[in-house]
Amino acid sequence: MRLKGKLAVITAAASGMGRAASLLFAREGASVCVVDYNEKAAIAVVEEIKAAGGIAHAVRADLSDPEAARNMVHHCAKQLGGIDIIWNHAGEPGPGGIEGIDLRAYQHAMDLNVTSSVVACGEVVSYMRKRGGGAILLTASVSGLVGSQFSPIYSAAKFGIVGLGKSLALALAQDNIRVNVICPGLTRTPMLAGFMGRGVSAEQAKANEERFIASIPLGRTAEPIDIANAALWLACDEASYVTGVALPVDGGFTSR
Repeated sequence: MRLKGKLAVITAAASGMGRAASLLFAREGASVCVVDYNEKAAIAVVEEIKAAGGIAHAVRADLSDPEAARNMVHHCAKQLGGIDIIWNHAGEPGPGGIEGIDLRAYQHAMDLNVTSSVVACGEVVSYMRKRGGGAILLTASVSGLVGSQFSPIYSAAKFGIVGLGKSLALALAQDNIRVNVICPGLTRTPMLAGFMGRGVSAEQAKANEERFIASIPLGRTAEPIDIANAALWLACDEASYVTGVALPVDGGFTSR
């Protein structure tokens, strides 16, 4: 087991990539706090983990609220008895353009995509120091590595996450805390429709998706487990010499 005895927190963990990682991390021996806004869905993931013999706790948190993000870390540490791993995965597409932008929607997207990770990282460090180190994972996107004409706000947020991850890797190395960023490409999750369908018809959304897939060298979208497998490797001791990396998991999209 690659995470035997580890104490892990995963946010946005009730569906998509987060759910896949919660199940995978538990199967690899970690005790997992399944954090999500949707408490019912989080409980369902926990029950699945427990049915397979794992250890998990459901934690509801609206991470667009900075105080909720702060309290989430302390609550998870209490539930688990400490924290070795945190994957700050929560995010949303946000506004699709900047003309006539709804600033409330913009602020919500930035709070969820960026501020929640900043706050959670700030709170988790003391717990990891007590454990002799740890692994922090952040979720950016290929849109945090190359610009996105369809999602400038999302891209701005995810470029910020890449910068945050690289900077924290330098700041926390002396504490044996590794910080890495996962940059998923187009992934078959419930959020996919939100990216492709903002302000367009269903037909146009489908055309947008097909055009994007055509630009991926491997010729397909990722599945949630593809991203979860990358997260597992970055979180486990096999990656003990890896920090400050922004890892594309994108079928070759950013290699063009």
